[in-house]
Amino acid sequence: MDTYHKEFKPKSFWQRPEGVTGTIFLAGLILGGGYLIAANIGLIIGLVSNTIYLAILLIVLAALIYMILDPKMRNLIWYSYKSVMRWVTGLFVQLDPIGILKSYVEDLKDNLRKMNKQISMLRGQMHKLQEIIYNNKKQIESNLQLASKAKASNKQAIMILKSRKAGRLRESNVRLEDLYKKMEVLYRVLSKMYENSQILMEDIKDQVEVKEQERKAIHASHSAMRSAMSIMSGDPDRRAMFDAAMEAIADDVASKVGEMERFMEMSANFMDSIDLQNGIFEEEGMKMLEKWEQEGVSLILGEEKQNLLLQANNDEEVLDLDQPIKEAVREPGHRNQYDTFFE
Repeated sequence: MDTYHKEFKPKSFWQRPEGVTGTIFLAGLILGGGYLIAANIGLIIGLVSNTIYLAILLIVLAALIYMILDPKMRNLIWYSYKSVMRWVTGLFVQLDPIGILKSYVEDLKDNLRKMNKQISMLRGQMHKLQEIIYNNKKQIESNLQLASKAKASNKQAIMILKSRKAGRLRESNVRLEDLYKKMEVLYRVLSKMYENSQILMEDIKDQVEVKEQERKAIHASHSAMRSAMSIMSGDPDRRAMFDAAMEAIADDVASKVGEMERFMEMSANFMDSIDLQNGIFEEEGMKMLEKWEQEGVSLILGEEKQNLLLQANNDEEVLDLDQPIKEAVREPGHRNQYDTFFE
């Protein structure tokens, strides 16, 4: 399966949920500190005028300057700050990427059930539309024959009536055939998205199963203290790198699940705008689909999106509506699309 991945770049602390907590805490610290200094300026001046207190304040100031200038101490404080903010945020928000991925697997299962039903309904509508187009063609031929006979019999009124009816049916068929083309695009995309999403779900399940055990081992061997020591010595923190890769996977899956749900919603709106019984449909539904066609590369479909659009608009590529909905099977030697995140 061709998939589209952006280059894996770990999020900075400020881009993560705990970064929001950190920003609020830091802003509160600065504002609170400023207020306390302003409110107690007289006391501070009194302390500075006392030699002993002045010496203590200078020692504290020197310690602060040392912590700011010394790279190891600065890294340790920064690591401690991030750890505390992550712990506080974790009390209110799910931050565990393994837990997040497990919830996405459940979302995908639910979406796949809905998508399967949507594909079946779309196929039924396309069969009905084919029948309407076919019956219209038969009526066009019949009306043209009657118009020809009326002309031969010099029945001008009947000839005009039948000719106009054939013309209206022909115009209707042109619009209905355009609609069928759009429905074919929808069908091909939904089918391929369904297939690729099945593989995506299996890949996520595999990653969760393998990485959950690996994560436990890494966290057991790389305690918070050991990670802090690694940071101080300038070595990469394996625990943090592993978590960053898992978070990147969770973000990628979130984007794909979001795209899947948006396309399903658009498809449902498109289908709701069609009234085959009366042979009418709203232009808004067509415009929504055309807008999606013109958008960039799909995260779920990758480069396959363009191929699907070309197939749908190629008269030689006949769509078999009687073919069962394809259940994806990973090929032997299939490489998990998320293995590269750990390389």
